Amino acid sequence: MNLNLAVLIDGDNIPSAYVKEMMEEIAKYGNPTIKRIYGDWTKPNLSKWKNLLLENAITPIQQYGYTTGKNATDSAMIIDAMDILYSEKVNGFCLVSSDSDFTRLATRLREAGMQVIGIGEKKTPNPFIVACDKFIYIEILKNQSKDQESENEKDIPRDIVDSITAKEIKFIASTIRDLSDDDGWAFLGDVGSLLQKKQPNFDPRNYGFQKLTPLIKSTGKFEIEQRESPKSRYKLIFVKNKEKRKPKVRK
Repeated sequence: MNLNLAVLIDGDNIPSAYVKEMMEEIAKYGNPTIKRIYGDWTKPNLSKWKNLLLENAITPIQQYGYTTGKNATDSAMIIDAMDILYSEKVNGFCLVSSDSDFTRLATRLREAGMQVIGIGEKKTPNPFIVACDKFIYIEILKNQSKDQESENEKDIPRDIVDSITAKEIKFIASTIRDLSDDDGWAFLGDVGSLLQKKQPNFDPRNYGFQKLTPLIKSTGKFEIEQRESPKSRYKLIFVKNKEKRKPKVRK
């Protein structure tokens, strides 16, 4: 099903330099039928957004700050989200912010059956991340755009991507065990879906890979098998945890 998405952007909290890559990413998950950005447009710090809004058909919502130290932008965005929810015009929301104040909103939208995608910087607090169905780090999108002409994943700069640690390998291995058949094999598509459900910010791009398959291959900890599909010309990919070799006992 192609989702109709409401894209709500916290203009005070997201750099304008990422808007092109962000909108391209959102288009992968559905049709952004509502696109709004919230902020006090009388402030000079939002001036860089103005031309970009026209180019991407994003509607600016003016919100004055009533008192010092209170974020009126957050309140306006939350109220609009609830109005959109009750209008029943969308199937999902994309909340673009690095602010943990939207944690309860994400939770409430999911309780109502909405698909919730979060986009924010790596500094985003974990409570907001786990409240979403999927969370995407915006730095990875910018990096991906810079390197889209290169098809070799090893050319991706490693300075802004995480390295795969024993913790991530253990996480993948346990997920494979959760889904494996009697022989230990699990369908990779199901593994990817469950990884995301368990950890919404799990994304191969965080580790310098465009897809899950090359990430898994790079660890050397898993077996990969391609199988013919009776319903498609594409092969199905299955994965399995490599069995640890028992040390030989000297007689």
